[in-house]
Amino acid sequence: MNLARYSKEYINGVESFLDFAYSYGDPQGEEIQCPCAKCCNIRWTRRNVVYDHLICYGFVKGYTRWINHGEWDIKLNVDNDMDYSRDDIDGLLNDQFRDVAQAEGVYDGPNEDAKKFYNLVEEASQELYPGCTKFSKLSFTLRLYLLKCLHGWINESFTSLLELLKEAMPELNIPPSYNKTKSMVKNLDLDYEKIDACPNDCMLFRNDHKDDEFCHTCGASRYIKSPEVDCELEPSKKQHRVSAKTLRHFPLIPRLKRLFMCSKTADSLRWHDEERSKDGKLRHPADGLAWKDFDRLHPDFALDCRNVRLGLSSDGFNPFRTMSISHSTWPVMLMVYNLHEI
Repeated sequence: MNLARYSKEYINGVESFLDFAYSYGDPQGEEIQCPCAKCCNIRWTRRNVVYDHLICYGFVKGYTRWINHGEWDIKLNVDNDMDYSRDDIDGLLNDQFRDVAQAEGVYDGPNEDAKKFYNLVEEASQELYPGCTKFSKLSFTLRLYLLKCLHGWINESFTSLLELLKEAMPELNIPPSYNKTKSMVKNLDLDYEKIDACPNDCMLFRNDHKDDEFCHTCGASRYIKSPEVDCELEPSKKQHRVSAKTLRHFPLIPRLKRLFMCSKTADSLRWHDEERSKDGKLRHPADGLAWKDFDRLHPDFALDCRNVRLGLSSDGFNPFRTMSISHSTWPVMLMVYNLHEI
């Protein structure tokens, strides 16, 4: 890998690498991750393109173990429910930005999605600290953010932790605050939308009603009444208005698109029709009467096995675990029925 790219030994080595990647790696059809210095194991391309890139640009620096192409010898801990032995950041970026990475001409004039993609690729290739090979800046930051969500750390405590880590280890390449971390996660399209709602659940303040202040049905105020601020004392400060009720919405369409961006998930979405055992036994929702009745009533929808069947569920709970507080949260969840059983 350190030889001159015009030498015969290097060219033979590239051929050997490609043979190894297609024999022991995990190619998606005829495509593998290109390990050249330009694609950095993010872009999926065909063999001839990978060959040209490796001859023109060489291997990405430090890629001496082909962990993305089948050379992985770390044993997994099967007793642990969550496997942290390897963070597949490359696969994550590929699933989210596959169309962007493969779009022709994207390098000539990148759009907003392409800019987010290249920023994340750069962060995924940055070392956490000099000489670190297990974590990148992106993978370590996402791991910290996961711990914050799992254990309910408040935003201020998360920022304080980042500041402490940076103070103790100045060479640590991490975001300086929670807001910077959140913007990084937001670029992965893992964010949600906030929509103000009527406190009596009559309507949502969106689309044509996004600027309204009172409910059209019951007349309730959109905002919580707060003490009046003396404008003469603080003329430069704008009063912050707090909505009485907020709906946090995870947009459905982008998440359905992500299901089909990953080839493995896309195959699983068709499993119910192409691979399911159809012996009359009830093993999957597709074996039930409700599924069959729906297919009978909507034959055009049933013709394409890629069409997604969704189940909706909702239930309320008290997030503060105390009966003295009347507040409750009602999540509305959608489940994909196409996927095979676990």
